[in-house]
Order: sequence, then structure tokens, then C-alpha cells
Amino acid sequence: MHDHDHDTPPFTPEQTAAALNPPPGRTGGDLVVETLYGLGATTVFGLPGQHALGMFDALRRSPLDYVGLRVENNAGFAADAYGRITGEVAPLLLSTGPGALTALAALQESAAASAPVLAVSSQVPAAGLGGGRHGYLHELRDQQASFRDIVKSVHPVRAASQIPSAIAAAWESALTAPHGPVWVEIPQDVLLAETSLPPVTAMDATPRELPPRPELTAVAAHALSHAERPVIVAGGGVVRSDAAGKLRALAEKLDAPVVTTFGGKGAFPWKHPLSLQSWLEDRHTTDFLEAADVLLVVGSGLGELSSNYHTFRPRGRVIQIEADLGKLESNHPALGIHADARNALSALLDSVEERHDPDAAASVRTVLAKVRERIAAQDLALERRVLASVREALPAASPSFWDMTILAYWAWSAWPGPMHSGQGAGGLGYGFPAALGAAAADRTKPVLAVSGDGGAMYSIAELATARQYDLPVTWLIVDDGGYGILRAYMTDAFGESSAAEATELSRPDFVALAESFGVPAVRTTPEGLRDDLAKALAAPGPSVVVLPAVLKMFAPTHLDA
Repeated sequence: MHDHDHDTPPFTPEQTAAALNPPPGRTGGDLVVETLYGLGATTVFGLPGQHALGMFDALRRSPLDYVGLRVENNAGFAADAYGRITGEVAPLLLSTGPGALTALAALQESAAASAPVLAVSSQVPAAGLGGGRHGYLHELRDQQASFRDIVKSVHPVRAASQIPSAIAAAWESALTAPHGPVWVEIPQDVLLAETSLPPVTAMDATPRELPPRPELTAVAAHALSHAERPVIVAGGGVVRSDAAGKLRALAEKLDAPVVTTFGGKGAFPWKHPLSLQSWLEDRHTTDFLEAADVLLVVGSGLGELSSNYHTFRPRGRVIQIEADLGKLESNHPALGIHADARNALSALLDSVEERHDPDAAASVRTVLAKVRERIAAQDLALERRVLASVREALPAASPSFWDMTILAYWAWSAWPGPMHSGQGAGGLGYGFPAALGAAAADRTKPVLAVSGDGGAMYSIAELATARQYDLPVTWLIVDDGGYGILRAYMTDAFGESSAAEATELSRPDFVALAESFGVPAVRTTPEGLRDDLAKALAAPGPSVVVLPAVLKMFAPTHLDA
């Protein structure tokens, strides 16, 4: 029995003639870029290297837009953001050995945050493969082994005819829930060798659906319909599967309060009467979640940050919807439903009975009032003012990308809408190159990047990229003279004297440095931040705003229990 839905339509005579007479001068590199384009790619990120030149030469003959960054890890962060913003696969072209390995931290972030990045790396010539020591530049005994622990899937290529299918398989893997980074590896000689294979036409690599099992949906719907105090935790899986509308409909049908995780910002309207917002590091929120008799966790593994540093102890029944099989019940016993968030929420929406709880919105207001009182009782006027100024300056439709810096730690809890940060894996240097990737996806609106001075030094080179491609990114650098969050951690743990050696930093004049790249920059104050930032965001092209300030975190509320 044939599945005619997936049959390829017959070629026209013109198409057949083109296939029989491929243009001269094409190589394995052309097969790479033709396949990416045939699958629907429009933009690729990367950085060339000796073994990868076949791919980069082929870009000249391709309609693909290329955005080249100055450090491979930053190119990976840019691709990560492109994937998060668009929901589409972000191709990342890399070289061999050091060039490939330098992207590992970015790929770890993409894996932790489920961003669909398709890395295509070169490899030494095929004669040098097999684990020996052939003396090729960049040679590794087993390059794939360095990536296998991080990416979703590895796709080695050893002949030109394998290229289209390997990339299509990788593409499907990257977009199958949970999204994630994938790795294709092609030897230098395969990329450089001329090919008589016909040009690659449109290809289909439709990701596999991941529906919930109906018997599990029935059990979950029954529990939620008859719960006395149902509460929903919405994670990044809701955002990635574009299921915010279904989540809202389900919450309203059940009258269930919703907390969004730091990775799930934007999954639920911040000001909704049922919105508990994102104060996951506050004991009042943790207590409320623990008191739920049925807790629906959608698209979150309830990891360290989402569980208030593993102090969360649910007393009711947990129902966990998660596309990543390894995260099902990884932290708490639950009714585990292995499914894409959108499919599962849709099924629940059809199955639950409407329930009315006149006290739900009032209980939400009570919790949020307690959180506000707790923050207000601490000496944090500067921090609250700075975050409010950033929020007021950023246009509503503009995305923001945050490094692992104190202001981002605030934003995880207090920022009212979608935001993107490097908190999946927690590496430094994410904010600015990620913002460049988002700007490459949509140049019509400004993008904000936020870094501390320590994290900013990881990506200074990308000021050249921002200028070269004239990308509309404004970079806010909060300069506190060191690794501020590590300074706080070390001081708390070991006392003042031990922190200075490792966390206090000599640093450049960021304004002068940005201007040396041809990027306009301004030094601001907490009082002038909103206006200076708004002005920079309104100006075309890249810009830098430097805020000298030492910010503090709110007290660790998980210790109050």
C-alpha cells in the first residue's frame, strides 16, 4: 500500500533537462548550500576555515544570506537566537578542530534551550579519518565524539551523494520536538571535489509529530477537571511550540493560576488575572505551587531554577507534559506525558470540563502582593529603577537578549514579557551575538542586548560584525568593574577578601572601544538611562550604551522556608 501523500510529483521536461545538464564548476560545497536552500533556509551563520572553504565558496553561487561572525562560539549564539526567534532551522557553517570545538559552548546552550541549530562542520580529508595520526592541520582522533554528548544527533558524510540526505535528516531532527542542535560533518576533499550530480531541488524534511497518548490525556483531564486548587507551570516548551494561545484558553477554562518559568517568559500574559508571573525565586510562589492539589507542568523539566534551587516539594499530584523524554519525572514523580506542548494542550483543552473558581484571581493577587512587599522591604531602589528604565525604553515589539549578569537575574523574575537569555546552559557571552542573530532574522525593529562588563569582553569582536552588516542592535553594558554575580557568590561563601583576586577586572573604556569600531556609544547614568537607551534604540544600525553601576540581587528567598 503506497502513501501517495508523500509521493514526489513527476519532473517536467524542463526540470529533467536541467538535471541532465548540471552547470559546470559545482562541488560538494554546492550540494550543501543547495540542500539548505531546498529545505527552506534563507540565512546562514558561520566562520570559514581551511577545510570548510568548499562550502563558503559555494555561498557565492547561492541565494542564501551569509552572516559571518568573528568567533565561532558567537556565530553559534547568533544561530541559536535566529532559531529561537523564527522557530526555523538556523544553519551554522564551521571549520574543523579548533574552529568546530570553539562552538561547543554555544551548542550546549542550544541543547539546553532547545534551539534548532544545524551545524555543518568540515573534517580533514577522508584519507586522514579513522583515528590515526596523519598530521593534518586541525586533526582530531574522533571529532564527532566531542559533539555527540551535546547535540541531538550526529550525521557523518563520507561521499557527495550522502550530503543532501544527511542534511535533510539533520534538519528533521532539529525541528522534531524537542528542538535542538544537530551536527553534520563532511571531509574537506568531499566538499572540494567537483560533482556531476544534478542541483538539489526542493526537499521535504517535515518534523515528526509528538502527540500525547489518549489514555494519559483522559487521566490528566479528569484530574484537572476535579481539582480543588489546580495550578499550571508553563515552561519554554510552550513558547517553542507556539502554544501560548492554547495555554491561555486552558487556564481560563479551568480557572487555574499560571506561573511561567524563566525560559517560558511570554507563554502567558503578564497582567492576566490568573498570572502569577515569574517570581520562582520567591518562597511565596513556591509555597503556592506546593499547595496545589493538581500541578500541571507544561514544557519544563522543573530544573534548578524552576524549582527554586530544588527546594520545591509538591504535595499534590503532578502532571508533566514534556517533549524531552529524559526530563519526564527527572525531578519529581508525576503523570508523565511525552508530547509536544501544543499537541498536548490542544488535547487537554478538548477533554477538560469547565470549572469555575471565584477565589483563583484573588489568591493570585495575594501572592503577588506578598512578593512585592518582600522586594520593597529590601534596599533595591536602584535595581528596580534600572530595570524599569530598560523596560520603558524598549519598544513593545522588540526582542531582548540577556547575558548571565545581575540585571538579567532580575529580569528572569521581573521582566513582564518575552526575553531570551543564556540561562539554559548558563555560559557567558550570549547576549550581544544572540541579538545580532535576531536582528539578521528581522531588520525592521531594533533589538536589545544586555551584558555586564565581564560578559561583554567575550563578544567585543562582534562589534565589527554589527558594523559590517549594519545590524540594528543596541548593546547595554552594565559596568560594575568585574564579574558581579560571582563577586556576590564568593563574598557570601568565602568573605570579601577571596573575591577580589578572581572577580575584579581591569577593563577598557567601552565607549571609546565601541567608537573605534565605528559604533556610536554613550556613557549614561541611572537617571539618564531610559532616555539614552530609547534614543540609541531609535537610531538606525548598531549602538552601545554603557551604564557604570554596581547592582545587587534581591535576597535569596529559597532560604526563608
